[in-house]
Amino acid sequence: MKVILLEELKGRGGEGDVIDVARGFAVNYLLPRKIAVEATPGNVKQLEQRMKNIKVREDARLTDADAMAAALEGKTVTIGAKVGEEGRLFGSVTAAMVGEAIAEQLGVEVDRRKIETRGHIKDTGPHAVEIAIYRDIKAHLTVDVVAEGAPVPAEVIPDTHVVEVEGVAADGEPFVEVVEETAEQDAEDLALDEAAESEADSGEGAESE
Repeated sequence: MKVILLEELKGRGGEGDVIDVARGFAVNYLLPRKIAVEATPGNVKQLEQRMKNIKVREDARLTDADAMAAALEGKTVTIGAKVGEEGRLFGSVTAAMVGEAIAEQLGVEVDRRKIETRGHIKDTGPHAVEIAIYRDIKAHLTVDVVAEGAPVPAEVIPDTHVVEVEGVAADGEPFVEVVEETAEQDAEDLALDEAAESEADSGEGAESE
């Protein structure tokens, strides 16, 4: 079935192009969404009358597409993601996330539907991305995925507990302070206490002699 495109159809053409498509695709998708109209004799005649205006719009689209390609080609954007211990992402980097990064870091608005990530991005590091800007105009850039924070293995998380420390302030008033200590600090405190007791015992022994 021949149809006249009213806007770009990715991979097939742009406004004013007459193309052949499957009847089901035309009836169920292109025509209801006003992406195309059937290429009847009347519509073809109207198309011929509108071709001058269509060409002006098409030239503007191509100029804008070339400018966008120049702004994106060879660039790199960085996306932070939560990462597990083996460098695998929790989830994946989506086209929408890439589009947001491009807008924030390069100042270019890109339709996420035109972003091709060549599969799911689930690892840190650089990934090649293609942007299908308009018709055959494309741009290629790099998405560098970095960890938002280095994963902390469970075995290095210190074991802590709360203890009360008694003392006397400079003004002579007693106080009790609640502090959090690790097992390592406990071991150090115990060693110091034992050393102090040993010195005290030694001193008492010397005095008694």
